[in-house]
Amino acid sequence: MSLNNFEVKSYPEIWKALGVDVERFEKMRCVLGDIYQTSYLSQENRPNSMDYFNWIMSEIHGGRITEILEYKKEGRPVVGTFCIFIPEEIVIAVGGICVGLCGGSQGPVPDAEKILPRNICPLVKSSYGFKIAKVCPYFQAVDFVYGETTCDAKKKTWELLDKKIPTYVMEIPQMKRQRDLNLWLEEVKDFKLKIEKVAKREISFDDLAKAIKIVNDKRKALQRLNKLRYHKPSPISGKDVLLIEQIAFFDDPIRFTEKVNRLCDELEDRIEKGIYVSSEETPRVMISGTPMAMPNWKIHNIIESSGAIVVNEESCVGTRYFKDIVDDNSKTIDEILQKLTERYMKIDCSCFTPNDERVSQVLKEFKDSQAQGILHYSLQFCHTYNIEAVKIKEACDKSNIPFLSIESDYSPEDIGQLRTRIEAFIEQIKSQN
Repeated sequence: MSLNNFEVKSYPEIWKALGVDVERFEKMRCVLGDIYQTSYLSQENRPNSMDYFNWIMSEIHGGRITEILEYKKEGRPVVGTFCIFIPEEIVIAVGGICVGLCGGSQGPVPDAEKILPRNICPLVKSSYGFKIAKVCPYFQAVDFVYGETTCDAKKKTWELLDKKIPTYVMEIPQMKRQRDLNLWLEEVKDFKLKIEKVAKREISFDDLAKAIKIVNDKRKALQRLNKLRYHKPSPISGKDVLLIEQIAFFDDPIRFTEKVNRLCDELEDRIEKGIYVSSEETPRVMISGTPMAMPNWKIHNIIESSGAIVVNEESCVGTRYFKDIVDDNSKTIDEILQKLTERYMKIDCSCFTPNDERVSQVLKEFKDSQAQGILHYSLQFCHTYNIEAVKIKEACDKSNIPFLSIESDYSPEDIGQLRTRIEAFIEQIKSQN
């Protein structure tokens, strides 16, 4: 798909039927298309298999929505989520669809700020704004929203969101003791009952085992992709991998897995032939911190247009989502639920205390990815990640790892300032290598 013919396709009749503010959404759709052309299609030497992900982006608010509506006609529940703590295997086990919701754009933030405080996380404001402004087809299509208690802004916003759309909230423990694991197991069991009620059917052992294989396979494909990008030089840009990680929350999981593995086959061939998107000398940056919901590509754009390459995302759209899989050797449904719970408790979200395992994981991924510096990215007012950046910095200082901490939102107003800081950071990396 060339730079000149890319278009985020329009489906006004479907959007209108869903109750979307079509006129306003059309403007946002066009802006997304322009940003995508500038950020992605202008790249040189992209793998051919990225054509599929270009297609997904052209149909992200149309073709995929059409598929989801067809699933709903079959009685399959559709669950919207913002967080990787949702046990998506349970949704898939009843034949349901688990999709990410809009929450990575500045556009609807002013709508949210008419109701919510200005000094809270931009992801929370963006997400809430997308719903009240009716400019996210996914929000309009889901049967209910899954919320969780990873931060105070989220868990209080869910109370307001529930007035606009049914919102089911799961309590996430804040520690990882046995009693906390027991609490989370009960929450997982309750979520299973919720999904069964919505789907009007019970989940069998075989249903859940099959669903676990589907999600395990998707995570293994992402692990494979991430390992290939670790090659020095890298055969794929950091921006392209970020895009794929974001699409993982929207696309059909079986189809997505197939396409990611096909891309990985191509990347292995590119490595064998010596075809790369960077050189041996290109500074390699690892990003850690808060998630980058689509279409939040700002930091990657700045880094990779400043002469460096992003080789890892330690975040909820990155390794935190796919680094662990569920043990699939269970014999009973209770055992499966136990293994499922244990897998999700391995997520090293900054909501946990203590959270030393995240510091260790950051250092491990830094080494594995052959990165040369760590940029810790935090959304404004995300207190847990902002404070945890102190611990990451201490660990980097101890290991003599170049480190930069950035706090930002979704607006373009700070791009100039960020570029200045990131360019200086890249020069620091060059001076140490």
